[in-house]
Amino acid sequence: MTVRVKICGLRDRAGLDAACEAGADWVGFVFFARSPRHVTAQEAGMLARTMPKAGPQRIGLFVRPTDVQIAEVLDHVPLDGLQIYDDAARATAIRARFGLPVWLAAGIASRADLPQACAVDRLVIESRPPTGSDRPGGNAHRFDWVLTQKWQAPVPWLLAGGLDPDNVQLAIRQSGARAVDVSSGVESAPGIKSATLIHRFVQAARNSA
Repeated sequence: MTVRVKICGLRDRAGLDAACEAGADWVGFVFFARSPRHVTAQEAGMLARTMPKAGPQRIGLFVRPTDVQIAEVLDHVPLDGLQIYDDAARATAIRARFGLPVWLAAGIASRADLPQACAVDRLVIESRPPTGSDRPGGNAHRFDWVLTQKWQAPVPWLLAGGLDPDNVQLAIRQSGARAVDVSSGVESAPGIKSATLIHRFVQAARNSA
């Protein structure tokens, strides 16, 4: 089993180059102003134009976006997919409107929270946001990875939240994930990616089997 890897929250050329050189399958750009990993459409477009043609796919992360906001980003960035933080109906509508693969983020706290049906292309499974958080997603917190063991996922999925080079192999073994998504776990400071940690993370995930 080859585990696929997404490096999310890229903001500069050094981090993007490291993700490409390490062999990441996807790179993520965050279009959410309250995130320390936020980039503008213009900034992401400049970065995307430096990527090799055979490099990772480009995924844009959006939080409760309007169609206008997504369209403005797509005017500048040739995205290969959209990662959406919203409800399932809205994610499905976005997929129909833009004709791109859509990944729906799903926060879980128990096995009962795991989606049993899905009308989009992938799920991102992570912990629920901490109480009082003004940002969606796992916020570097992890859930009990055994919750996803033997889950009959309706579509391919990625494990996210609280992953780093030192725990990703355990996370994969316990969760059964075939793809992982990391952001803060490969940073030297909030929003600053470490090339060393990116390479270590990708290598550890690839060697998890």
